[in-house]
Amino acid sequence: MTMPSDSHDKPSVLDRISAFLMREPEDREQLLHLLHTAYERNLLDADALTMIEGVLQVSEMQARDIMIPRSQMDVIDIADSPAVFIPTVMETAHSRFPVIGENKDNVIGILLAKDLLGYYAGEEEFNVRDMLRPAVFIPESKPLNVLLKEFRASRNHIAIVVDEYGGVAGLVTIEDVLEQIVGDIEDEHDIDEVDEKIVEERGGQYRVKALTELSDFNEIFGTDYGDDEFDTIGGLVLKRFGRIPNRGEQISFDNLSVKVLRADSRRMHLLQVVKKKMV
Repeated sequence: MTMPSDSHDKPSVLDRISAFLMREPEDREQLLHLLHTAYERNLLDADALTMIEGVLQVSEMQARDIMIPRSQMDVIDIADSPAVFIPTVMETAHSRFPVIGENKDNVIGILLAKDLLGYYAGEEEFNVRDMLRPAVFIPESKPLNVLLKEFRASRNHIAIVVDEYGGVAGLVTIEDVLEQIVGDIEDEHDIDEVDEKIVEERGGQYRVKALTELSDFNEIFGTDYGDDEFDTIGGLVLKRFGRIPNRGEQISFDNLSVKVLRADSRRMHLLQVVKKKMV
C-alpha cells in the first residue's frame, strides 16, 4: 500500500489566496470581488479585508479628500503668549499646531506640544518662535499614497494643504492617512476600549463614543430618543448631518450641542456632547 505524498496535503492559506489571484482580475471591481470571495471562504479575516480595501482606496484619494478644512484648523497665533494659547493646546490635545502670523494663510511654522515643556520648566527666555519647526506645504491634489511615502521618508507628521492660489485650504496628518487604511487610531487622549462609552469632562462636556447605544445615551442626558430607526447616537447624529461629517464639525439639535472629535471617510468614532440649559 502506498503512503499519500505531501502533494496531497491540504494547501496553505497563502496557496489558496494565490490561486484566487492567478485569475488576473482586469479591473479594481474584479479584484475587490475576488477579495470578498476569499473573505467569504475564510481565506481572509475581516480586519485584513478592510485594510486591503483601505490601501486600494488611498491609492485613489487626494489630500483634499481627507484634509481638515481651514475653518476647522486649531492654530496658534504667534502674537499670543503661552499663557494665552496653552489652554487651547490642553483642550484639543493635539501634538502639533500650525503657528500663524496675521491670518491662517500665513503659516510660519509648526509647534510641537512637547516643546512647551521648557515654558513649564521656567526657562527665563522662552520664545515660541525659536521652537518652531518648518511647515511643509502640499497641493490639494497630492495623492495620499505619495503623501504617505513622503511622510515616512521625512519623518514629518503634518502638512499644510494649499489651493491653486497659494492660500491655505486645510491640513492633513500622517494619522489621517493611516486611518484610511486601518480605521480609527486611538491615542492616549481617546476613550479606551475598556472604559465607559460616555465620559464626563470639565465644563459639562462629555466624550461619547459614536457606537454608544441610544438607551445608554438617554440615561445620561435625560433624552428620549427611540431606537426604531437607529441603535446608536452616531446613527442619530449622522442623520442630522445628512452625510458623514469631518472631524471638528459641529451641529446643534434639540437641547444638545455635538462636535465630531474623531471621524474618517467611512464613519464617526468619537463625539463631544454638551447639554444646553433650558431657558
